[in-house]
Amino acid sequence: MILNCAIIDDEPLAAELLKSYVEKTPFLNLIGSYNSAITAIKDLKENPVDIIFLDIQMPELSGIEFAKILPKETRVIFTTAFNQYAIEGYRVNALDYLLKPISYEDFMKSVSKAVDYFSIVRKQETYKKDRFMFVKSDYKLIRVALDDILYIEGLKDYVRFYLSDGTKLMSLMNMKKLEDYLPYPEFMRTHRSYIVHMSKVNSVDHFRIVFDEEYLPISDSYKDKVQMYFEKHTLA
Repeated sequence: MILNCAIIDDEPLAAELLKSYVEKTPFLNLIGSYNSAITAIKDLKENPVDIIFLDIQMPELSGIEFAKILPKETRVIFTTAFNQYAIEGYRVNALDYLLKPISYEDFMKSVSKAVDYFSIVRKQETYKKDRFMFVKSDYKLIRVALDDILYIEGLKDYVRFYLSDGTKLMSLMNMKKLEDYLPYPEFMRTHRSYIVHMSKVNSVDHFRIVFDEEYLPISDSYKDKVQMYFEKHTLA
């Protein structure tokens, strides 16, 4: 995976250091380096990037203000010499926060977070577009259409897929990772042990999801999101 990135920093030495880090990181592609957010706006509008290494304290337009007008597809890693800005940075949904002077080790930790994030996003996009996945089961790769999944049950290190034709597939897989990859809110976690294909739900009884004779619980930690989904699809 190659991630396109940009650097915005009004300190030439800091910008050059970040540029050198980007250039020696094989999965990063530098689109541009800018000394102010104002000069970057036009270029980044025409050529959106995945990540911006963004200084917070800059004249005219601060990094915090600039982050608020970026498209949601672009993620920000803030760079600053002042750690009191960390909380402000996370309020604008920053991916990470690097404190100057920045070491390559810290830089790579932040970039690894970006890789993890975009890996999930791109898998989500693939599944949403192609509408199928391959599942490892009994030393075989089995193609499973998303539209055939009723629900998924977590069993320690394994998951079990329950399909509309009655098939059950067991696979060594992480429930959290599966939750991240599947398109939301089409698929929702309703309990630590269950992910449900919400458009396949035909009945809810005493706030339990019913599939034939199976009653799936909805736990308190997921109750609000699930209830909001049902309310949105309920004729008042």
